[in-house]
Amino acid sequence: MTNPHPRALSALFASAKCVLFDFDGPVCDLFSGHTAKRVAEALAGELGMRGVDPASVSEPVGERDPLAVLQAVAGLHADLDLVGHLERRLTAEEVKASESAKATPDADLLIHALRGEGYVLAVTTNNSAAAVNHYLAGRSMVDCFGRHVHGRMPDPALLKPHPHCLRRALESTGSAAADALMIGDSRADREAAQTLGIPFIGYAKNHSKWEALGAEDGVTVERLELLVEAVNGVRDQRR
Repeated sequence: MTNPHPRALSALFASAKCVLFDFDGPVCDLFSGHTAKRVAEALAGELGMRGVDPASVSEPVGERDPLAVLQAVAGLHADLDLVGHLERRLTAEEVKASESAKATPDADLLIHALRGEGYVLAVTTNNSAAAVNHYLAGRSMVDCFGRHVHGRMPDPALLKPHPHCLRRALESTGSAAADALMIGDSRADREAAQTLGIPFIGYAKNHSKWEALGAEDGVTVERLELLVEAVNGVRDQRR
């Protein structure tokens, strides 16, 4: 794991006017208290109560991935009512999880540093906007993002790597892709950004995250502290 040179990071921020954040990872660990395993199992339980074999989603449940459970159900079943019910249950579970979510180290500091320098901020996430706003309210950071929280839509086909939520963020902020910068922690984040031509910084806190992100193919940091320093570097250059 090798972090990029500070000047390279500062150059990315110097070229941007708008910064897009993925939520679960770069902003917080959403399921640090109310675990992803528990949520995935709850979604599988909902299937059983509706006459659908929970074994059909055993793989994503085993991977402790609630979003993958939702996607699997949408791919296997044409019942839109079932998918909608499951999505609403997932939203409720995410809101509950947001109450015990742990902030990513230096995430709050980075957000406030960016706001202090006049960047427009947005959230572009596969999680629900309700969970994001609930978390931000608990940390008195709603004003940092305003109306630019773009979460999961009812149709799971629009989850990243589909660029739908990123496109909505560009529209709501009035930003061009070349004037934006995304911070994410997954290949889906990176692919969505690449589709629209948005520069991307990966966040990988450990080696497994680094490998999952495919970090060798782009700019990636293991600590958000490095991004805070980069933003401060831009501030110093402007003064």
